[in-house]
Amino acid sequence: MIALGCDHGGYELKQEIRKHLDEQKIPYKDFGCDSMESTDYPIYAKRVAKAILSGECEKGILICGTGIGISITANKFKGIRAALCSDCFSAEATRLHNDANILAMGGRVVGPGLALKIVDTFLNTPFSGDERHIRRIEQIESE
Repeated sequence: MIALGCDHGGYELKQEIRKHLDEQKIPYKDFGCDSMESTDYPIYAKRVAKAILSGECEKGILICGTGIGISITANKFKGIRAALCSDCFSAEATRLHNDANILAMGGRVVGPGLALKIVDTFLNTPFSGDERHIRRIEQIESE
C-alpha cells in the first residue's frame, strides 16, 4: 500500500499520480489534502510518515510546491528516508542505495509526464541490500 500526501501546491500532481496508480492497480491510501485551497504541508507529511512507520503503508509519495518542505518534515521521523527527486536516476539511486521509503516531488517543479516515470522508477526499484548501503543506513538511523 502506498501512502499519498500533498499540500495545495502538489494537489494537481497528486491527482495525476492517483489516476496512474489506479491504472496500474497499485493500492494506495490518500492522506490529503483534498483541494487547491491553501493548507500546511507538515500536516500531510506527518500523516504519511506515521502510516509508514506503523506498517499501514510500505512506501509513500509526498508532493508540495517544491518538495523541499514536505520532505524536510517527513525526515524528522526516525525510520523515514524521504528523498526529493526530480529525475529518474535519483529515484532509482535512492531506492538502490538509501532504501528510501518516501518519494518527494515538487508539483511546481516536475511536470506530470516526468513525475509518473519517477514514480514508476521509485516503486519498481528494489533496495540493493549491499552491505555498504546497509551500513550507511544504520549510520543514518543511529543517534
